[in-house]
Amino acid sequence: MRNTPPANRRRTPVWQAIATTLRNDISEGRYTSGDKLPTEAQLADRFGVNRHTVRHALSHLVEEGLVRTRRGAGAFITATPTDYPIGKRVRFHENLRAAGRRPDRKVLQIEQRAATKGEAQALDIAAGEPICLYFGLSQADGVPIALFESLFPLSRLKGIDAALAESGSVTQALKAVGIDDYTRASTRLTAVLADASQALHLHVRESDPLLRSTGVNVDLDGTPVEYGRTWFAGDRVTLTISD
Repeated sequence: MRNTPPANRRRTPVWQAIATTLRNDISEGRYTSGDKLPTEAQLADRFGVNRHTVRHALSHLVEEGLVRTRRGAGAFITATPTDYPIGKRVRFHENLRAAGRRPDRKVLQIEQRAATKGEAQALDIAAGEPICLYFGLSQADGVPIALFESLFPLSRLKGIDAALAESGSVTQALKAVGIDDYTRASTRLTAVLADASQALHLHVRESDPLLRSTGVNVDLDGTPVEYGRTWFAGDRVTLTISD
Protein backbone atom coordinates (compact mmCIF):
# COMPACT_ATOMS: atom_id res chain seq x y z
CA MET A 1 0.00 0.00 0.00
CA ARG A 2 1.45 3.37 -1.03
CA ASN A 3 1.72 6.06 1.60
CA THR A 4 0.28 9.38 0.53
CA PRO A 5 0.96 12.68 2.28
CA PRO A 6 -1.92 14.26 4.21
CA ALA A 7 -4.05 16.47 2.00
CA ASN A 8 -3.51 19.45 4.28
CA ARG A 9 0.30 19.22 4.29
CA ARG A 10 1.69 22.27 2.50
CA ARG A 11 4.57 21.78 0.10
CA THR A 12 7.21 24.48 -0.22
CA PRO A 13 7.04 26.09 -3.69
CA VAL A 14 10.11 25.25 -5.78
CA TRP A 15 11.01 28.91 -6.35
CA GLN A 16 10.91 29.50 -2.59
CA ALA A 17 13.21 26.54 -1.96
CA ILE A 18 15.66 27.96 -4.54
CA ALA A 19 15.53 31.39 -2.89
CA THR A 20 16.23 29.79 0.50
CA THR A 21 19.22 27.87 -0.89
CA LEU A 22 20.70 30.99 -2.50
CA ARG A 23 20.04 32.97 0.69
CA ASN A 24 21.94 30.33 2.65
CA ASP A 25 24.79 30.50 0.14
CA ILE A 26 25.02 34.25 0.79
CA SER A 27 24.76 33.83 4.57
CA GLU A 28 27.55 31.25 4.60
CA GLY A 29 29.88 33.50 2.60
CA ARG A 30 29.88 31.61 -0.70
CA TYR A 31 29.02 34.93 -2.30
CA THR A 32 29.97 38.39 -1.02
CA SER A 33 28.90 41.92 -1.89
CA GLY A 34 29.44 42.67 -5.57
CA ASP A 35 29.75 39.03 -6.63
CA LYS A 36 27.84 37.96 -9.70
CA LEU A 37 25.53 34.98 -9.33
CA PRO A 38 25.52 32.19 -11.91
CA THR A 39 23.33 32.89 -14.93
CA GLU A 40 19.66 31.97 -14.96
CA ALA A 41 20.50 29.08 -17.29
CA GLN A 42 23.21 27.80 -14.92
CA LEU A 43 20.90 28.09 -11.92
CA ALA A 44 18.13 26.34 -13.83
CA ASP A 45 20.53 23.44 -14.52
CA ARG A 46 21.66 23.37 -10.89
CA PHE A 47 18.13 23.09 -9.53
CA GLY A 48 16.58 21.14 -12.40
CA VAL A 49 13.92 23.76 -13.14
CA ASN A 50 13.05 26.19 -15.91
CA ARG A 51 14.40 29.73 -16.07
CA HIS A 52 11.02 31.23 -15.16
CA THR A 53 11.19 29.50 -11.75
CA VAL A 54 14.73 30.78 -11.21
CA ARG A 55 13.64 34.28 -12.18
CA HIS A 56 10.84 34.11 -9.59
CA ALA A 57 13.34 33.15 -6.88
CA LEU A 58 15.73 35.95 -7.85
CA SER A 59 12.89 38.48 -7.82
CA HIS A 60 12.18 37.51 -4.23
CA LEU A 61 15.83 38.08 -3.27
CA VAL A 62 15.72 41.45 -5.02
CA GLU A 63 12.68 42.41 -2.90
CA GLU A 64 14.65 41.46 0.22
CA GLY A 65 17.53 43.70 -0.82
CA LEU A 66 20.04 40.83 -1.07
CA VAL A 67 20.37 40.83 -4.86
CA ARG A 68 20.15 43.37 -7.67
CA THR A 69 19.74 42.59 -11.35
CA ARG A 70 20.98 44.47 -14.40
CA ARG A 71 19.47 43.78 -17.80
CA GLY A 72 22.02 42.04 -19.96
CA ALA A 73 24.54 41.78 -17.11
CA GLY A 74 22.97 39.35 -14.65
CA ALA A 75 22.30 39.23 -10.90
CA PHE A 76 24.70 40.60 -8.30
CA ILE A 77 24.95 40.34 -4.52
CA THR A 78 24.15 43.64 -2.81
CA ALA A 79 24.39 42.59 0.83
CA THR A 80 26.12 39.97 2.94
CA PRO A 81 25.39 39.19 6.61
CA THR A 82 26.43 41.88 9.07
CA ASP A 83 28.65 40.75 11.93
CA TYR A 84 26.92 41.75 15.15
CA PRO A 85 28.63 40.96 18.47
CA ILE A 86 26.51 40.36 21.56
CA GLY A 87 28.36 40.60 24.85
CA LYS A 88 28.50 42.77 27.96
CA ARG A 89 28.59 45.97 25.88
CA VAL A 90 26.00 45.90 23.09
CA ARG A 91 25.97 49.17 21.13
CA PHE A 92 24.02 49.23 17.87
CA HIS A 93 25.80 52.09 16.07
CA GLU A 94 29.26 51.04 17.23
CA ASN A 95 28.69 47.42 16.21
CA LEU A 96 27.62 48.30 12.68
CA ARG A 97 30.36 50.87 12.13
CA ALA A 98 32.90 48.28 13.30
CA ALA A 99 31.50 45.91 10.66
CA GLY A 100 31.94 48.58 7.98
CA ARG A 101 28.20 49.26 7.67
CA ARG A 102 26.21 52.48 7.84
CA PRO A 103 23.82 52.29 10.83
CA ASP A 104 20.38 53.85 10.89
CA ARG A 105 17.33 53.53 13.11
CA LYS A 106 13.73 54.32 12.25
CA VAL A 107 11.53 55.12 15.24
CA LEU A 108 8.13 53.45 14.91
CA GLN A 109 6.67 54.05 18.36
CA ILE A 110 7.45 55.75 21.69
CA GLU A 111 4.78 55.54 24.37
CA GLN A 112 4.17 55.21 28.09
CA ARG A 113 2.20 52.29 29.52
CA ALA A 114 1.97 50.03 32.56
CA ALA A 115 4.47 47.21 32.95
CA THR A 116 3.22 43.65 32.70
CA LYS A 117 4.21 41.15 35.37
CA GLY A 118 7.04 39.72 33.25
CA GLU A 119 8.36 43.15 32.23
CA ALA A 120 8.24 44.33 35.82
CA GLN A 121 10.20 41.29 36.96
CA ALA A 122 12.89 41.91 34.34
CA LEU A 123 13.18 45.58 35.32
CA ASP A 124 12.90 44.90 39.07
CA ILE A 125 9.87 47.14 39.52
CA ALA A 126 6.28 46.52 40.60
CA ALA A 127 3.77 45.28 38.05
CA GLY A 128 1.70 48.17 36.76
CA GLU A 129 4.42 50.78 37.23
CA PRO A 130 4.85 53.15 34.25
CA ILE A 131 7.42 52.24 31.64
CA CYS A 132 8.53 53.79 28.35
CA LEU A 133 8.25 51.60 25.27
CA TYR A 134 10.65 52.36 22.40
CA PHE A 135 9.95 50.38 19.22
CA GLY A 136 11.72 50.72 15.89
CA LEU A 137 13.58 49.34 12.89
CA SER A 138 17.36 48.92 12.66
CA GLN A 139 19.03 49.21 9.25
CA ALA A 140 22.50 48.56 7.85
CA ASP A 141 23.36 50.43 4.64
CA GLY A 142 19.66 51.10 4.18
CA VAL A 143 18.68 47.42 4.45
CA PRO A 144 16.39 46.44 7.37
CA ILE A 145 18.13 43.92 9.62
CA ALA A 146 16.12 43.93 12.85
CA LEU A 147 13.10 45.15 14.76
CA PHE A 148 13.73 46.22 18.35
CA GLU A 149 11.57 46.86 21.40
CA SER A 150 13.14 48.48 24.47
CA LEU A 151 11.40 49.10 27.79
CA PHE A 152 12.63 51.59 30.40
CA PRO A 153 11.41 52.16 33.99
CA LEU A 154 10.10 55.73 34.15
CA SER A 155 10.37 55.83 37.95
CA ARG A 156 14.18 55.62 37.58
CA LEU A 157 14.60 57.32 34.23
CA LYS A 158 12.33 60.35 34.15
CA GLY A 159 12.38 62.03 30.75
CA ILE A 160 13.77 59.00 28.89
CA ASP A 161 10.88 59.16 26.40
CA ALA A 162 11.68 62.74 25.40
CA ALA A 163 15.40 61.92 25.19
CA LEU A 164 14.71 58.95 22.91
CA ALA A 165 12.46 61.05 20.67
CA GLU A 166 15.21 63.65 20.36
CA SER A 167 18.24 61.43 19.72
CA GLY A 168 16.91 58.03 18.63
CA SER A 169 19.93 56.52 20.41
CA VAL A 170 19.51 54.46 23.56
CA THR A 171 23.06 55.26 24.72
CA GLN A 172 22.60 59.02 24.26
CA ALA A 173 19.13 58.98 25.82
CA LEU A 174 20.39 57.12 28.88
CA LYS A 175 23.22 59.64 29.26
CA ALA A 176 20.68 62.44 29.06
CA VAL A 177 18.88 61.02 32.11
CA GLY A 178 22.02 60.34 34.15
CA ILE A 179 23.15 56.84 33.06
CA ASP A 180 26.68 57.35 31.79
CA ASP A 181 27.41 53.66 31.24
CA TYR A 182 25.57 50.36 31.19
CA THR A 183 26.29 46.71 30.45
CA ARG A 184 24.37 43.62 29.41
CA ALA A 185 23.41 41.45 32.38
CA SER A 186 21.77 38.64 30.43
CA THR A 187 20.97 37.58 26.87
CA ARG A 188 18.67 34.85 25.60
CA LEU A 189 18.50 33.81 21.93
CA THR A 190 15.44 32.07 20.47
CA ALA A 191 14.48 31.06 16.92
CA VAL A 192 11.00 32.32 15.98
CA LEU A 193 8.88 32.78 12.85
CA ALA A 194 8.03 36.20 11.46
CA ASP A 195 4.47 37.36 11.89
CA ALA A 196 2.74 39.47 9.23
CA SER A 197 3.78 42.83 10.73
CA GLN A 198 7.42 41.79 11.26
CA ALA A 199 7.58 40.42 7.72
CA LEU A 200 6.34 43.74 6.33
CA HIS A 201 8.94 45.80 8.21
CA LEU A 202 11.86 43.45 7.55
CA HIS A 203 10.98 42.76 3.88
CA VAL A 204 10.72 39.03 4.45
CA ARG A 205 7.90 36.52 4.06
CA GLU A 206 5.49 35.69 6.85
CA SER A 207 6.80 32.63 8.75
CA ASP A 208 10.38 33.23 7.58
CA PRO A 209 12.89 32.47 10.37
CA LEU A 210 13.96 35.25 12.72
CA LEU A 211 16.39 35.17 15.63
CA ARG A 212 15.04 36.86 18.74
CA SER A 213 17.42 38.27 21.33
CA THR A 214 16.04 39.09 24.78
CA GLY A 215 18.27 40.97 27.20
CA VAL A 216 18.50 43.13 30.30
CA ASN A 217 20.92 46.05 30.59
CA VAL A 218 22.01 47.35 34.00
CA ASP A 219 23.80 50.46 35.27
CA LEU A 220 27.10 50.39 37.12
CA ASP A 221 25.29 49.49 40.35
CA GLY A 222 23.63 46.49 38.73
CA THR A 223 20.17 48.08 38.60
CA PRO A 224 18.13 47.27 35.48
CA VAL A 225 17.70 50.25 33.16
CA GLU A 226 16.50 48.53 29.98
CA TYR A 227 14.65 45.35 29.08
CA GLY A 228 14.71 44.71 25.36
CA ARG A 229 13.86 42.29 22.60
CA THR A 230 15.29 42.34 19.09
CA TRP A 231 14.09 40.31 16.12
CA PHE A 232 16.92 39.83 13.63
CA ALA A 233 16.38 38.80 10.01
CA GLY A 234 18.29 35.53 10.24
CA ASP A 235 19.96 35.73 6.83
CA ARG A 236 21.21 39.32 7.23
CA VAL A 237 23.04 39.15 10.56
CA THR A 238 25.74 36.91 11.97
CA LEU A 239 25.51 37.08 15.76
CA THR A 240 28.75 36.60 17.67
CA ILE A 241 28.60 35.89 21.39
CA SER A 242 31.50 37.48 23.26
CA ASP A 243 32.47 38.09 26.89
